[in-house]
Amino acid sequence: MITIAALPTDIVRALQNGGRDSHGRFPEHTVSDGGGNPCRHCLKYIPKNAGMLILAHRPFPAAQPYAETGPIFLCADSCERHQGDQIPEVFTHSPDYLIKGYSHDDRIVYGTGVVITKDRMMQQAEEILKDQQVDYVHIRSSRNNCYQARIDRG
Repeated sequence: MITIAALPTDIVRALQNGGRDSHGRFPEHTVSDGGGNPCRHCLKYIPKNAGMLILAHRPFPAAQPYAETGPIFLCADSCERHQGDQIPEVFTHSPDYLIKGYSHDDRIVYGTGVVITKDRMMQQAEEILKDQQVDYVHIRSSRNNCYQARIDRG
């Protein structure tokens, strides 16, 4: 069994309460246009006219050559972290995603990256996680390469 892991609540609360992002900057406060801004904590789309944060995020514990940093959205107000084995709302709209495996030292495991349809994403992630070199899988936007969430062994 595998699970989709949203950003940890402690990281998100720090950002929602005025903390700095991965570039040492304060998140930009804006209002969602309802056009598909996925919160990386609740894994729902931020509703139209709701407060939204835009910030740089590095989903790795330390800077290193494979530690990509990129833009993400968060609900500006407190939201509940996605839990459970249901596919989150944010993975129901786009036709496909980029997924790739990372090792225990947070390096890309070459040969695991693939753009896959949303209907086959979890099955392919299970296949990638069968490789003992792979510790976890990232889900990223297939069009913009933005970090979405992480897939772990259950």
